[in-house]
Amino acid sequence: METIIYYTIFYFSELIQVIIFIAGCYFFGISIFGWIKKKDNVSDIKPEKKFAVVVAAHNEELVISHIIDSLFKQNYPGELFDVFVIADNCTDNTAKIAEAHGAKVHIRENTAKRGKGHALEWMFERIFEMDIRYDAIAVFDADNLVSPNFLSEMNIQLCRGHKVVQGYIDSKNPFDSWITCSYSIAFWLSNRIFQLPRYYLRLSCGLCGTGFCVDTNVLSELKWGATCLTEDLEYTMKLALNGIKIAWSHKAVVYDEKPITLKQSWRQRKRWMQGHADCASKYLGPLFRQAFSQGDLIALDCALYLFQPIRLIFVGMMTIMMWIQTVYPEFPLFSVQYVFPVQVWYVMGLFDILYGPLVILAEKKFNIKVLLGFVIYPFYCLTWAPIALQGFLERNNKEWSHTAHTRQLSIGDVENGN
Repeated sequence: METIIYYTIFYFSELIQVIIFIAGCYFFGISIFGWIKKKDNVSDIKPEKKFAVVVAAHNEELVISHIIDSLFKQNYPGELFDVFVIADNCTDNTAKIAEAHGAKVHIRENTAKRGKGHALEWMFERIFEMDIRYDAIAVFDADNLVSPNFLSEMNIQLCRGHKVVQGYIDSKNPFDSWITCSYSIAFWLSNRIFQLPRYYLRLSCGLCGTGFCVDTNVLSELKWGATCLTEDLEYTMKLALNGIKIAWSHKAVVYDEKPITLKQSWRQRKRWMQGHADCASKYLGPLFRQAFSQGDLIALDCALYLFQPIRLIFVGMMTIMMWIQTVYPEFPLFSVQYVFPVQVWYVMGLFDILYGPLVILAEKKFNIKVLLGFVIYPFYCLTWAPIALQGFLERNNKEWSHTAHTRQLSIGDVENGN
């Protein structure tokens, strides 16, 4: 029996190493195309598109005024956009405050269909029934702050023919705690080595749940239909299956509030992984079929991204096995046999340590606080493994978990470094 267990672990560890290595090479190969930012000549593109700006809010009385104020400070003609707030099952003063700050408030009361995806679907249908014709709908969360050039940058991309555009997700509270710093580092890395290179390679970028816009013709034809716990990921996959690429705007910045404590972060990321597992069960098969039957690289790239949680779980398992081997080198059941020379893993580990700070340096986000953040960042990354596993095991739990937002900052505070 011990022999069977030994060889099971032996061959499984080899399989894990191969998957980790191939996936790492693939995502690194994509990332290098984000190192050089191309010059963008947009002097001849004028404001043209009319936007319906939608802010989804559930009990956000502490922060709702700040995003509305930042939206009304856009350097974009006021007649070309309207701001709508969905007061979704609110029991506080969100609706009253939003209306006082100039937003068009729509109150939604539906406890049977809870969550942002359902709220957005409800609001989109209302917009389609209005007499005013909008060219695109931009979506934000209530805790966000929006850079003054956001709608101008979205207009540029839409005028170039793109139908869906994701903006740059930044952090409005990067140094509140080690968790917020780790979140911020993760998003800064994603912007530069996940989103930007895919835009350059004409693959599809990923929606981030906020700071994006969609052509109304796309929404009316495909419908929204993204109502799982990660509605952004679901709609990303739906667009890929319908041959619609998500473009990227590196200059259109949205500042997002990051959870402050590990408990808050764990709960939020578990929800993301629950939704991720749900999307994988729905879309992996269709994406792979489209990828191989039609030679669709966008579908293939999206399918590989859906495998990311499995890769995280494997990394966690390999780490634990190697730790056990280090502490108990004579313990036979966890004797890890390296598929590749051990030097390869040392080089990859050293590279992982150095690569992130170099990317952040290129993004001009580097300072002493970020450097200290990178000391704890590996631990944050390791927490993804148990979170991914828990999310997978609880994937059938569809209950929405709301993250409370309390950081009251204006767009001026954030952009001036206060």
